[in-house]
Amino acid sequence: MRFETVSPIDGSVVFEGELADLNQAQVALAAGQRAWMDWRRRPLSERTERVQAFVETFLQDREALAREICLQMGRPLSQCGGELAGFQDRAQTMISLAERSLADVPASPKPGFLRFVRREPMGVVLVLAAWNYPYLITVNSIVPALLAGNVVLLKHSDQTPLCAERLSAAAAKTLPPGVLQHLHLSHETVAQIIPDERVAFVAFTGSVEGGRAVHKAAGGHFKGVGLELGGKDPAYVRADADLDFTVPNLVDGAMFNSGQSCCGIERIYVHQDHYREVVERMEAEIKGYKLGNPLEDGTNLGPVVRTRSAVMIREHIAQAVRMGAKALIDPKHFAADTPEGPYVAPQLVIDASAEMDIVAKETFGPVVAVMPVSGDQDAIAAMNNSRFGLTASVWTDDGDAAMRIGERLETGTVFQNRCDYLDPELAWVGVKDSGRGCTLSSVGFEMLTRPKSFHLRTRGA
Repeated sequence: MRFETVSPIDGSVVFEGELADLNQAQVALAAGQRAWMDWRRRPLSERTERVQAFVETFLQDREALAREICLQMGRPLSQCGGELAGFQDRAQTMISLAERSLADVPASPKPGFLRFVRREPMGVVLVLAAWNYPYLITVNSIVPALLAGNVVLLKHSDQTPLCAERLSAAAAKTLPPGVLQHLHLSHETVAQIIPDERVAFVAFTGSVEGGRAVHKAAGGHFKGVGLELGGKDPAYVRADADLDFTVPNLVDGAMFNSGQSCCGIERIYVHQDHYREVVERMEAEIKGYKLGNPLEDGTNLGPVVRTRSAVMIREHIAQAVRMGAKALIDPKHFAADTPEGPYVAPQLVIDASAEMDIVAKETFGPVVAVMPVSGDQDAIAAMNNSRFGLTASVWTDDGDAAMRIGERLETGTVFQNRCDYLDPELAWVGVKDSGRGCTLSSVGFEMLTRPKSFHLRTRGA
């Protein structure tokens, strides 16, 4: 079956391809299994050298890669190069952590015994990657999986198939056959191969509903599943926050990539003493954005990925207004806004409440709700009042306060004076409906290996 990828920029077709059927997927799994038997036995030094070459080969034509990101999902071209720099940073971080993270774990000395735990590779890792950060999301799983001695079967979103093609092409030049393969697959075929005994681990990034489908397909088969799902990430602006620094950072955290980030800021709670000032500053900051063709200079806000996504975003705003909230930005301020298309004007919503979708559900667009709170206790309760828990940020010059608040937040990452960022030396993890398992850091290697204990006794001991 053939499929097309349509650019949100102008509706043009940027890729045409063929979906692999179940038989083709099984052939790829068989090839991966064979490759794993060899790859797992190669020393870490060789795997590291090969993965390093893979990363360098992939990044050789950054200009073309950046343009393809823009065409496939609509992010401004001026911002796409940053994703490639992030890919390199995360890959290099995991390479630097591999030797220590994958080393044997010795037990305490005991005369006559050699005892240690070894981290062994699992086999074929099925990576199901999302479109919104097509390379950053993928690198989180594929590089540590390969370093650990696993092999990868990559299925990318049908919105960003060129990314899978590029990664696979680099692998063909640098890695043994079968170590990193890609297939374009339907959701139905993915569900059919997840239970296959040759799939040892599934790394999925996407929606909560998609995560549930993956979890269901893997259920009863005793295999590992990593789920990086949605977010409704909150920020809290304390009374002592530096507003000159805080406001532009929060607006960027809400609007970058047209708000299409699982850790983008969607809820902001402001101490009541600064609420009006923060709202006024944010409104002015947002009105300074340029919505338009992401290939053009000066554009810092492109279309959202699909028209149906735009429909949902606008409905979240409309529902909030019907329920008593106020949308402060007139879409007519942005000439490129298309009420029937994917170009969505950025929006600032006030007087929102927890029962509105704009506060309760993942909007995944250039929209942020701002609400007043009386202090720390009020803010903590509001931030935790969510089915999601990926990141949360506290904006304050009081580090002790940030720590106290952070310890009470139900979230995977706590930021002070930062947001919408992923540090590859720290575990990337969500709680509640934001997922299970983790990627990156030394902890990320644990998800992609299984422990094997060696208990060796010398005769006569």
